[in-house]
Amino acid sequence: MPLQKSKPQATRRDLLKWSVAAVAPLSYALSSAQTSLKHNPFSIGVASGSPNHHSVVLWTRLMAEPSSSKTHFADADVSVKWEVADDESFKVNRRAGQVVALAALAHSVHLELDGLQSDRWYFYRFQIGDAQSSIGRTRTLPHPEAMVQKLRVAYASCQRWEHGYFSAYDHMCQENLDMVLFLGDYIYEYAAAANPVRLPKGGWVSSLDDYRERYALHKSEKGLQAMHAQCPWLVTWDDHEVSNDYAGLERGQSGNISFNFAAQRARAYQAFYEHMPLRASALTKSLDGLAQGAELRIYGQVPYGKLANIYLLDDRQYRDRQVCNKSDGYGSGFVNPDQCEDWFNPKRSLLGAEQTQWLDQAFANAQKDARPWNVVAQQTIFGRRDFRIGAGYTLWNDGWDGYSAARQQMTQSIQNNALKNPVLLGGDVHENWVGHVMADAYKDDSAKLGVEFCGAGITARSAGNSKLPARLAENPHFIFADSERKGYGVVEFTAKQIQTELRVVDDVRQPQTKIETLAKFEVEAGVPQLHRKA
Repeated sequence: MPLQKSKPQATRRDLLKWSVAAVAPLSYALSSAQTSLKHNPFSIGVASGSPNHHSVVLWTRLMAEPSSSKTHFADADVSVKWEVADDESFKVNRRAGQVVALAALAHSVHLELDGLQSDRWYFYRFQIGDAQSSIGRTRTLPHPEAMVQKLRVAYASCQRWEHGYFSAYDHMCQENLDMVLFLGDYIYEYAAAANPVRLPKGGWVSSLDDYRERYALHKSEKGLQAMHAQCPWLVTWDDHEVSNDYAGLERGQSGNISFNFAAQRARAYQAFYEHMPLRASALTKSLDGLAQGAELRIYGQVPYGKLANIYLLDDRQYRDRQVCNKSDGYGSGFVNPDQCEDWFNPKRSLLGAEQTQWLDQAFANAQKDARPWNVVAQQTIFGRRDFRIGAGYTLWNDGWDGYSAARQQMTQSIQNNALKNPVLLGGDVHENWVGHVMADAYKDDSAKLGVEFCGAGITARSAGNSKLPARLAENPHFIFADSERKGYGVVEFTAKQIQTELRVVDDVRQPQTKIETLAKFEVEAGVPQLHRKA
């Protein structure tokens, strides 16, 4: 296979050139050279994501030999063959070409395949020399003006290696999904855990190699690989892809914090891009820009025919620092708002000014498109969650509670724009919470605007259910919660209703598990009222 000397850094122009070159020449001549490899360079699988009605990103990463940190292409960009077809045998409408695996991006591939038919399933694979990847399945979305009968998605988050096995994905593969919404904490940066089920190698994550190794470790899970190969993913992040409870360019409270947090964040963002099926345009100012604090743009809107709008948010990269921590410490804490002067400060932002304005405009545009469902996929729990029993409040300052003015700004935007049927999906808290989106989070008798499903996480531990009845009574806008079981949620959308199932495994400490439905809910279009089903 022909090799080319790699540049130390890839510019944005280079990245866009490579992404265009990967999709433009459908009859691209394949190299006849063959290289015999001593290992499988596709050991962490394949994935697809960032779909629309005519395009999708296909991803893989070439890995070194297990016993070595280097391969014969360690310092070079590598040409990788790709194939896409309508069938798993790659005989019907086969398309093929070559794409560059960039040394500067850990030999990751981000093939932006364009010119596809809408609302279609495709099969794909990669090859280098005599090594071939597993076969992936992906799909394009329906045309934005197409009438669609159904959308079936899973939402997931919080997969901590030390706390258990990712067996939930073995079951998710059987759910017949159109796509997966991953809502943050794909990796955890910790060195260890109390009573671990297993431990990652390498200690605290802080260097670029550390982040790369931690992603590769998580992607070595066969169930996760299989689910990535089942359908496209829309991905956002939370804090642990960088550091626990960080806020924008402000450090968090993990033991891996470097003196130059901006540089650490840039390394973490680069590793996230390298391991996710994102478009080159996400790197708004190239790799050099990340090092200077530039954004990695992951928020956006995806229409699914005339059935639903999906808004993917980023509440980490642009947020202001948390307020009223003890001794002005970094990270998160529990706060009494009555004793925190900045709690309701309207200048404090969770999404940042540009993303907030974009979302408000997107909600305004939604009035015109007549889609019955508006799905906000974001990192954490939206509704008020009061931990104090009785008078007053004790609230956690890292989620929407800690940015009350920003939350009120969103609910006001929902009302001002008469947003149809808002459905908020979240993660982060390691617990299942199901409730109503209220016009005023501090008034339990205010109007119900929509519904919320916050997921339990794939493995990350939680506190248990002993205090949940009292907490539910304190927060009556929530109708269900569970702080023990781990898994994911499945939401099925039709024009008339949604049905949500909370799917949980029996024991994440075991590699093989059983699955069951913990609870099931139904919401009728036009009526923001949750109904629990038997």
